[in-house]
Amino acid sequence: MKEILFSDKIRRAAPELKVLQISAKCTNCPTSDSLWEEICMECDRIASSFKLDEINKRPAIAATRKAYKALGKEPNRYRPSAEALCRRIVTGKGLYRLSALIDIINLASVKSGYSIGGFDCDIIDGNTLLLDAGTPEDIFHGIGRGPLNIAGLPVYRDRKGGIGTPTSDEERTKLSLDTSNLLMLVNIYGEEMEPVETLGLIKSLLFKYTSATSIEASLHIAATGDTVSL
Repeated sequence: MKEILFSDKIRRAAPELKVLQISAKCTNCPTSDSLWEEICMECDRIASSFKLDEINKRPAIAATRKAYKALGKEPNRYRPSAEALCRRIVTGKGLYRLSALIDIINLASVKSGYSIGGFDCDIIDGNTLLLDAGTPEDIFHGIGRGPLNIAGLPVYRDRKGGIGTPTSDEERTKLSLDTSNLLMLVNIYGEEMEPVETLGLIKSLLFKYTSATSIEASLHIAATGDTVSL
């Protein structure tokens, strides 16, 4: 598990922020038909539950957007990933079928409303992550997006630089089929699904589809700096 620190900028912009950290040993693989069936069922639920203009009003998504605005970022240009995924579903574009770990994250994200980062823990440099606001000087290559302007976005940094924002993760620490040491960060800017329920959902998916072992979880509270083992 990583130590997670919060900058004063983040605390001021997102006083309700909690981060659910999950680590696990696992086997990534192509997405199975049974996992894809679960994803399709959730996509059908999202499509029947929300109109396009209602997605950004989901409590978790609205709170993430509020934090973006407080940091000076326009959330309609840099949408949180949970919002972007739900918009794809509601507009009939569907989700990409990628790999078990990535698709588990996407499923948990649309179900909970939380933007979730997934990282190859073996590539992260150091045992501490700092969540801070991005700056114009940050060099950040979003996965599948190329250079991304993360000024004003909340960004987790290791010793080498940024690894993830609620909009996109960085190419350097991305998940691959070789990933066996998973780090997942669930960004809870405003509560929609209970953190313990979110953890239970993710654990069940990891057990079922990646043969996960050694799962550990902790909840990090930005306002106080406290960490609670779950």
